[in-house]
Amino acid sequence: MEILGQIITSFIATAAFGIIFNAPKETLVKCGLVGMGGWLLYYITEDYTSDSVLATLGATVFVGVVSQRLAKFYKTPIIIFSVAGIIPLVPGGLAYDTMRNFVENDYQFALALGAKVTMLSGAIAFGLVFSEVVNQIIRKLTNDKMKIRQL
Repeated sequence: MEILGQIITSFIATAAFGIIFNAPKETLVKCGLVGMGGWLLYYITEDYTSDSVLATLGATVFVGVVSQRLAKFYKTPIIIFSVAGIIPLVPGGLAYDTMRNFVENDYQFALALGAKVTMLSGAIAFGLVFSEVVNQIIRKLTNDKMKIRQL
């Protein structure tokens, strides 16, 4: 039952973020589905491995690959899907806790949280870049299959 709540809230959060950033109305459901899929992958991976950085990386690669495929299929900018899709993965609450601990003079805990925020943010950035590599491989394999069929 808990996973159902995760699915619903991640979909709503992602679609709502699309509304805030003026994504076209016809893409809002698709944005919600991309974010929901990314969060679901994160949630399951993090629960299984207890490694939030690895889970964030995997979920971000998923969001990037799906975003590029949807952008090509619907002839829309990729940023519409990718930005909305990574919103559930952004460590905003953790960054807030980092700053709060600095203000409360708990520097040791603040530095530990800050390091985790940095690793999660880096995983998001690396995942988006790596998803481009994955999509180029997919595109090349698809083009090679087309050339073989033409022969």
